[in-house]
Amino acid sequence: MKKTPSLESRVDYALILPVLFLLLIGIAAVYIAVSQDYPNNITSIVGQQLIWILLGIGLAFLVMLFSTKFLWTVTPMLYALGLGLMVLPLFFYSPALVASTGAKNWVTIRGVTLFQPSEFMKISYIVMMARSIVSFQKKHPVKSIQKDFQLIGYLTLWTIPVLLLLYFQKDLGTSLVFLAIFSGMVLLSGVSWKILLPTFIAAVVLVGGFLLLFIAPGGTTFLHNIGMDTYKINRIAAWLDPFKNAKSTTYQQAQSLIAIGSGGLTGLGFNKTNLLVPVRESDMIFTVIGEDFGFIGGVTLIGLYTLLIYRMLRITLQSNNRFYTYISTGYIMMLLFHVFENIGAAIGVLPLTGIPLPFISQGGSSIISNLIGVGLMLSMSYQYTLSNEQRHNKSRAYKKITIKRVER
Repeated sequence: MKKTPSLESRVDYALILPVLFLLLIGIAAVYIAVSQDYPNNITSIVGQQLIWILLGIGLAFLVMLFSTKFLWTVTPMLYALGLGLMVLPLFFYSPALVASTGAKNWVTIRGVTLFQPSEFMKISYIVMMARSIVSFQKKHPVKSIQKDFQLIGYLTLWTIPVLLLLYFQKDLGTSLVFLAIFSGMVLLSGVSWKILLPTFIAAVVLVGGFLLLFIAPGGTTFLHNIGMDTYKINRIAAWLDPFKNAKSTTYQQAQSLIAIGSGGLTGLGFNKTNLLVPVRESDMIFTVIGEDFGFIGGVTLIGLYTLLIYRMLRITLQSNNRFYTYISTGYIMMLLFHVFENIGAAIGVLPLTGIPLPFISQGGSSIISNLIGVGLMLSMSYQYTLSNEQRHNKSRAYKKITIKRVER
């Protein structure tokens, strides 16, 4: 009698391995950053990071066991819960943290900073968008330009509340993440290029026009007068010319470039960091890797991300579950944007937006939400393997019945 496949045989280890390596690199990088900047708090900060990782891993394996039906059913509740949590930072926040970052995106109660709701909302949003696309396509199997516009409008309805809350939180960086997720999922949904191409051109023109206005004489003053926050203006200015005010407004960007450049090919060595880069334990964690482990360390990190995303794409392409396919697309877009923006900002290619580097940056909300995302990918692979087993068992049972009938 053939044994029933074990749970372990259905786990996608090719997906887990790059994640584990990234987490290990993250622990090392956080340790280096904290030992330099907060030497008296090494045990507590690194210990917290380990606890968050263990909690995230536990949740990832729990999510892996979710059936498609269960996830489909709870998705609206997850979305509603996510929105509810995102309201909290507007009332429970740290004035000191808001003064330093310019955003009300962390829940702080009685001086204790607890979590960042928008990190968890990313996962809820992805699942809700996936559910909405599948529902719409089931109701409207015949495609047309009109239906494509309706789909975009339908998805926009789920996106507007999130962006409004982020607007009130003054969290531009996270807003861009949601827009990246939205764009990727709309693209995969099969919306006509007759809509996508003009939209892309319009976006390029708008961004280009904004930059021209920004660098024009009096441009920053005009933008400030119409409501653009000073810290946002400073971040863009730091990106365009990081060494212009290297001792004040562009200090973080300038120090980041110097730190990464000083690492050279192989880096200065483990825990040999000698430059001060603000918040390098979280948003600027790539500077630690660049300075201590050099170009080789940076390439290794990017290679692990590439391997992870490649495996996710393989899982996505082999799946015949549209719901999970869209979830995978949203999560991959989220990861890609985080990686490109975080590393791009650290090396001066993109402006700073304050978003963390997945699996590397210090912070429980980011670690846990990303590991939940990995859990969804594991669930996708798990469900695919399980469905194959069921088809195989049905086929074997059918063959046995056929043989018995022939023998009679």
